[in-house]
Amino acid sequence: MQMETVLVFFCVGLLGVSGRSAPKPGQKLETYKQSRLRRETTRVDGGNHKSGSPIFRRSPDMTKSPMTKSEQLLRIDDHDFTMRPAFGGPPIPVGVDVQVESLDTISEVDMDFTMTLYLRHYWKDERLSFPSTNNQSMTFDSRLVKKIWVPDMFFVHSKRSFIHDTTTDNVMLRVYPDGNVLYSLRVTVTAMCNMDLSRFPLDTQTCSLEIESYAYTDDDLMLYWKKGNESLNTDDRISLSQFFIQKFHTTTKLAFYSSTGWYNRLYIHFTLRRHVFFFLLQTYFPATLMVMLSWVSFWIDRRAVPARVPLGITTVLTMSTIITGVNASMPRVSYIKAVDIYLWVSFVFVFLSVIEYAAVNYLTTVQERRERKLRNQLPCTCGIANPDEDMMMTTCYSDVDPNTTGTYGLPENGGRQERILAQLSLSDSQRTSRVKTTRGYVNIWIDTHAIDKYSRVIFPAAYSLFNIVYWSIYS
Repeated sequence: MQMETVLVFFCVGLLGVSGRSAPKPGQKLETYKQSRLRRETTRVDGGNHKSGSPIFRRSPDMTKSPMTKSEQLLRIDDHDFTMRPAFGGPPIPVGVDVQVESLDTISEVDMDFTMTLYLRHYWKDERLSFPSTNNQSMTFDSRLVKKIWVPDMFFVHSKRSFIHDTTTDNVMLRVYPDGNVLYSLRVTVTAMCNMDLSRFPLDTQTCSLEIESYAYTDDDLMLYWKKGNESLNTDDRISLSQFFIQKFHTTTKLAFYSSTGWYNRLYIHFTLRRHVFFFLLQTYFPATLMVMLSWVSFWIDRRAVPARVPLGITTVLTMSTIITGVNASMPRVSYIKAVDIYLWVSFVFVFLSVIEYAAVNYLTTVQERRERKLRNQLPCTCGIANPDEDMMMTTCYSDVDPNTTGTYGLPENGGRQERILAQLSLSDSQRTSRVKTTRGYVNIWIDTHAIDKYSRVIFPAAYSLFNIVYWSIYS
């Protein structure tokens, strides 16, 4: 009897447990993920946590629900996003701001620059508005960008541009519940920069990056800087090897195309001042030293042809090499640059030093011929006059010691010069405006060092004057 009673209670217990575990008709089984979420929510609600605890309960938001698709929430399939927002109405305002990440290269040869920047667009599209309990935005990548309307911005006068795609497309789309949209992308663009190199390398250049809508005129799209001049931000670490960045600023203008109309155009201007120290070391100092080296020949004996000729030729060839090297890295412009003026004037000074020695050498040779001819024609008559001749040399040609002839005709520095003393006998019938005596003695002074002596002063003075004028104009 007791055994039967135990069996009855055991069967009743089994039936009760199975009744509580069996699901009701139409009730779905709870998944593991839902069960875990319910337990964690219960744990958080039941616990008493202090303020600032890392465990907190976030308010529910239907925009974050994994059961709702973003395309369904934004109702993308319900609208035609090939048309701009408010089509047929007033132009849609699109605000722009730019964060300049780097200014990479500036090429004088190609007349362009390369810039990497974050380009952000702001506009409102009510077709993308969605309900939200806490006004939180939704952020998407480039996959949704292709399904909605975005401004068709492009860079005017750009040569190359691309959107970065490592590790994925650097594109971000953020949609707010009221329909405001933020569209950001990271771009590298190489654009044209018209440079005026007439003052190179002492120049200052201003380049511009121009942003414009490709298809929408100002009747459909109003492009503007979102915060005025503050819409342009730059990285403080931006630096260039040859330039110093003076300033960035923004402007807005209208561009007209005869076939399509007026378009809003945004400008990013930046001013660059070239560092001149590199060119001082590589161009100006070597050219100046070559000119000064050419002056050394003025202190070398005019008879030292093997010393003076190679020195002049070496300086000329060196100047030619410097000019060629500078022009090889520059565009072939049709106007004269500041560096060209300096180098070509320096080249002229070096070339004139070679011409100066050629003149000295030629005059010395001519003088020596005259001396030899005079020696051959003068007999040593020692004062015997011939009345039948109009003029006759009455003394012998000789090299005279300066101590015996006084100081007539000697240079101020007391240097020893070559001279000849000839005693001329003039007949009574020979009369000139300068010599009116029938018989006299005349000292003939021949100084072929005068050109070298004057060149030692004239060349440095003229080159120094040129440098003063040059640097006062271009610095």
